[in-house]
Amino acid sequence: MKYETLLGALLPMTALVAPAYAADYLTVEQAQRQFFPDASQFADSALNFDDDQRDAIKDHAGTRQRRDRQQVWRAERDGENQGWMFVDDVIGKHEFITYALAVSPKGEVLGVEILSYRETHGGEVREASWREQFDGKTLDDAIRLGKDVSNISGATLSCRNVTDGVRRLLNIWDLYLKHV
Repeated sequence: MKYETLLGALLPMTALVAPAYAADYLTVEQAQRQFFPDASQFADSALNFDDDQRDAIKDHAGTRQRRDRQQVWRAERDGENQGWMFVDDVIGKHEFITYALAVSPKGEVLGVEILSYRETHGGEVREASWREQFDGKTLDDAIRLGKDVSNISGATLSCRNVTDGVRRLLNIWDLYLKHV
């Protein structure tokens, strides 16, 4: 086969492949230290859910728990609970957004950080001004996009899914970690 013929056959296929995009901003350890700078240890407290527990999470949060295992660490200082840090993934438009949520022992959001963003658009959810909307929120708040969390034009799916994820994780805290 001639080079020009092969090139002519392959060239149209290259236009069908979208470029991959990913940006890692923080590691789990960096997020732990950022949220809980005085913690002396982070105890792995991962939760494993059965189908009934996953159904309970969906009933309470309005969003399903996709995975059977949820990453979570208990931040401690001299054996005292300083709070919890979750690491979770939500879908953006096509790819996952990995984020961390810090929750106080009383169930207040201490912060949200985007650890890894893999989409080509919508990365504005990483802006501090948007993420800070969650600070201090509890399950007494609506935690709904367009109600008490504002949207970012061009990043609606990312905003909605991170917001839903935060609400889901707060419900997991309420159901399974509140009294630990």
